[in-house]
Amino acid sequence: MENFNPDPKPGRLILPLVLIGMIATTYTFINRVTTNNNLEVINIEDDTTEEVVVEDVVDTTTTSTTTTLPEDVVTYLEEIQSEKIQSIELGKKVLETNQRWDDKDTTYQEAQQEFGVFIDDAEQFVATVTNPGPPESNASLISSHEELKVLVSLIYSDTKELLEGLTAPDTGERRSSALASFNSNLESFQQKIEEIIASSTSS
Repeated sequence: MENFNPDPKPGRLILPLVLIGMIATTYTFINRVTTNNNLEVINIEDDTTEEVVVEDVVDTTTTSTTTTLPEDVVTYLEEIQSEKIQSIELGKKVLETNQRWDDKDTTYQEAQQEFGVFIDDAEQFVATVTNPGPPESNASLISSHEELKVLVSLIYSDTKELLEGLTAPDTGERRSSALASFNSNLESFQQKIEEIIASSTSS
């Protein structure tokens, strides 16, 4: 009589036990190695590569330089700007008076009186331009101001010549020549002021 074997394949239970033992041993070994060597276990499935895009950044910042002028220079520039306006007014009056005389809209005595007033105005204008002048510490402005003083002196001389031309025994040539000189010197005076202001505020 044969003995009954309830499990015809007894080895089938051993294989799972062996596999469980191998897994447990491998897990323990890996944990021990990483702990002793301060290693970090990386999950390969979660490892993602991030692409970094480097863009060229162009600096579009505009650098502006603000020049602060000394107070005495600002005061001087305001003075000569005012003197430029005065010269324009003087020129306008002279031209109007001369034109009225040419058009015979004024008498000889009235024209004489008005041209005489222009001489007084121009003389006062010379004093106004001469003093106080620019700051003594600014050599460039001092040099430019000397040119203004020369021009304003010429303007004064022109006003005297205008009166001489009015009373001259010619037919108006001397007065016309004096007027042309007056206008030229007046224009040069105004242009010089513009140059001084532009040069001072742009440097």
